[in-house]
Amino acid sequence: MLQELLGVALAAGAAGIVYLGAAARVVKQYERGVVLRLGRLRGEVRTPGFTLVIPAVDRLRKVNMQIVTMPIPAQEGITRDNVTVRVDAVVYFRVVDAAAAVINVEDYRFAVSQMAQTSLRSIIGKSELDDLLSNREKLNEGLELMIDSPAVGWGVQIDRVEIKDVSLPDTMKRSMARQAEADRERRARIINADAELQASKKLAEAAQQMADTPSALQLRLLQTVMAVAAEKNSTLVLPIPVELLRFLEKGAQPAPTSLEASPETREARETREARQAREDPEVPPPAVDTPPPAFDTPPTASDTDR
Repeated sequence: MLQELLGVALAAGAAGIVYLGAAARVVKQYERGVVLRLGRLRGEVRTPGFTLVIPAVDRLRKVNMQIVTMPIPAQEGITRDNVTVRVDAVVYFRVVDAAAAVINVEDYRFAVSQMAQTSLRSIIGKSELDDLLSNREKLNEGLELMIDSPAVGWGVQIDRVEIKDVSLPDTMKRSMARQAEADRERRARIINADAELQASKKLAEAAQQMADTPSALQLRLLQTVMAVAAEKNSTLVLPIPVELLRFLEKGAQPAPTSLEASPETREARETREARQAREDPEVPPPAVDTPPPAFDTPPTASDTDR
């Protein structure tokens, strides 16, 4: 009898150990447990630590509550200013309601991934290229809002969305490089022109000062000669006063010529008058200077009486 009782006790103990092993569950610190009893949500979410479920009746699903880093595959689209770009991003999210993440959506990770891809394509179509390259903070906020709106019903909270890279076609890169180079050249020209303007003002002030003080001009000339006649220089400098050049220029001017017409001028005038007479018959022909007739024989007496 005692042996039978001992055997029953050992069998009950073994069955209890097997049952405890089948019913025992351990929920980690970063997890929450959702119990489904016969397919229905049972009680509250199990907190971290040791917990028991009914074997073959309850089903415990553990949900990770850590922040998940999910890369968004690169999406190719056309911006609002008709530029083809390829943009990839990364989204950071975490589960805040384990029961909603299990009950309301089949796979919350896949759902967040698909929503992020569609939202990224929508953002590309609504934005311009300059916004994608320089105004990413605003785009990140808009993308986060677009993903977070449907994710609230899934028990998921979007912490942050970042656009990682914007890939441009090679032709667009070359065009942007030429544009940047032209802008740099424009700025360089403006700076050079400003420098020339400032230098001209200073030179005008210096010239006025030298005009008021002639000795300053002579000192400046001596400084220039010293700068040119530097060491190991074969250049020969001969300073010539400007007054001497002006005097030589006045002496080289030709003397005034007489106003008498030359024979060529007279012939040209006669030719012009004859041409006008041919063109206009009413104009009398010009008088021609003819010398008096010359007498080879002396006059006779009859001629004299007459």
